[in-house]
Amino acid sequence: MSGADTDSAYLRAPLPIRKPSSANTAPPPGPAVTAPSPDPARTLEALRGIRDKVDQVAGLLVATHDGLVLANDTETIEADSVAAMSAAAIGLAAQFTAQAKIGESRCAMFEGSSGYVCVFPVEATLLLVVFGEPDITMGLFTLAAKQALTLLRHTPLATGGPRR
Repeated sequence: MSGADTDSAYLRAPLPIRKPSSANTAPPPGPAVTAPSPDPARTLEALRGIRDKVDQVAGLLVATHDGLVLANDTETIEADSVAAMSAAAIGLAAQFTAQAKIGESRCAMFEGSSGYVCVFPVEATLLLVVFGEPDITMGLFTLAAKQALTLLRHTPLATGGPRR
């Protein structure tokens, strides 16, 4: 039997069907209690304040964990694409660190020929993307990015005060 014969036999086989389970008779869970959503205008104001306080940060972006832009304080990037890629990057970082058995992922950092970008999980639903100035070193960028993260975590973005 040739490889082509094996492939065609495989393609003609019926697909497996999942049969409903009668074991799960519990009612669906009730509504989840969620924290108040961050206000985009307040978040943008916070990003601008952070950018003024932290040297050598070229831009900041806050995205949701599903890759949507919440606030963007950058000038030269396509925010929607970066937000989507940041969600993918932090998901991959979590899988990578788990497989490497080095603990929980704290960030995903990338080095380009003219700078750095780092993605941090801020809380369960938010990501912070920090862009470094072109002439920054990795050590200085790491410090600046973590300073920006700390400032954002201690800034009230929604009604109800600062998040911890």
